[in-house]
Amino acid sequence: METKALNRRHFIGAVSAASAGLALGVSPVFGGVTDTKDKLAILGGNPVRKNKQWPAWPYMDEKVVEAVSQTIRSRLWCRIDNPVNGTVAAFEKKWAAMVGAKACVATGSGTQSLNTCVEALGIGPGDEVITSPYTDMGTIASILVSRALPVLVDIDRESFQLDPAIVARRITPNTKAIMPIHLMGQPCDMDSILAIARQHNLYVIEDVCQAHLGQFRGRRLGTIGNVGCFSFQSSKAIACGEGGAIVGNDEALMEKCYTVHNHGTSRSGKSETIGSKYRMNELEGAILLVQLVHAEEQWKRRNENAAYLTSRLKACPGVVPQKLYDGTESGSFYLYTMGYRKEHFNGVDRKIFLKALAAEGVAVSPYISAGLHRAPWVDHILGLKEYKAMYSPARLKQYREELDCPVCDKICSEEMLMLWAAGPLLGTKSDMDDIVNAIMKVYENRDQLSKIEN
Repeated sequence: METKALNRRHFIGAVSAASAGLALGVSPVFGGVTDTKDKLAILGGNPVRKNKQWPAWPYMDEKVVEAVSQTIRSRLWCRIDNPVNGTVAAFEKKWAAMVGAKACVATGSGTQSLNTCVEALGIGPGDEVITSPYTDMGTIASILVSRALPVLVDIDRESFQLDPAIVARRITPNTKAIMPIHLMGQPCDMDSILAIARQHNLYVIEDVCQAHLGQFRGRRLGTIGNVGCFSFQSSKAIACGEGGAIVGNDEALMEKCYTVHNHGTSRSGKSETIGSKYRMNELEGAILLVQLVHAEEQWKRRNENAAYLTSRLKACPGVVPQKLYDGTESGSFYLYTMGYRKEHFNGVDRKIFLKALAAEGVAVSPYISAGLHRAPWVDHILGLKEYKAMYSPARLKQYREELDCPVCDKICSEEMLMLWAAGPLLGTKSDMDDIVNAIMKVYENRDQLSKIEN
């Protein structure tokens, strides 16, 4: 496992010369690209980045095409057609080895992986799983499909991850697991989450769908809890269109996962339990095997570019890169995220900042528009007869009252800045300079932001 070059020091970085220059009142110029005192592009100035493309994603070359072609010509498209020597079986072995796990079960999506683990751990009606409202619906769906109750707790403002202090307060006699999400590809506060899980005898199901190859205290993400679940959807840092995987070191539990994902049928061919058909197909396996050839090289480059951005952005107090917890050695950087602090931009709302930045040629997004604690599924499940039968009226009333997540609301509505990173963070230092120069140009000319139409 390659850790030498990507320790915490590389993430945090030293205060750059540009930071010192700003403190002295000198307008910084990053990479010799743009003078930040130029007129904002949205108001008629020259953009920082013009007619430049980011590295294309998902990754594709002729080897990917040939791997798929060979699989198609074989006519062995389902994993059960070639259970020992097929592409899915080969991928499972290689992925387990890359993350340092004893076993891997490949599935059709990250959501399928998560639900397979929920079922394999015996979590179902009447049980509760604690997770974050700041996520893709697939996380929540993986719990709902098993008719368990997703208990959503608020997040930390600086890391955007589950707040362990609130997790501890939401545990009930029915809590069976915590499902931490390594959001944006960076590790959660796993020290605190594991301590809570041990104290209350809870399972930890790591949602690693955005965090391929990230490391925390010498271990790859996904191998720290009881099981870890990945996604290989086309936007992810390792991609095959759709696809997922479960990794773990408890071989008996991993065999249960195999049985559940194989419509309840074990490797011996006996139909033993409840399960859907969540198998990965051989075409996806073929694509992933080629993706893995470049995966660690790409992971290293994203980490290096992310560290560079973080060190440079210290010069801008209005943009705060995602906090990384003690113990973080590397991330995946599926996304590179920052918190917007409008008090440093003369109180101008984020949407104006985003317009100005986009005009400079750097498109950044607010990411999730609203936390899932505010989505219609809540009213839907609380009205279902199954949930009314499984949980007391008092518990359901308490559940609704505790869906207050003010930090998540603030991040969604005011603060999140997200640069999709799977492709862009594979760029050059010049590309990274463009990002920093664009942000710094808007910051240095923040007095002009009030002229932009809302």
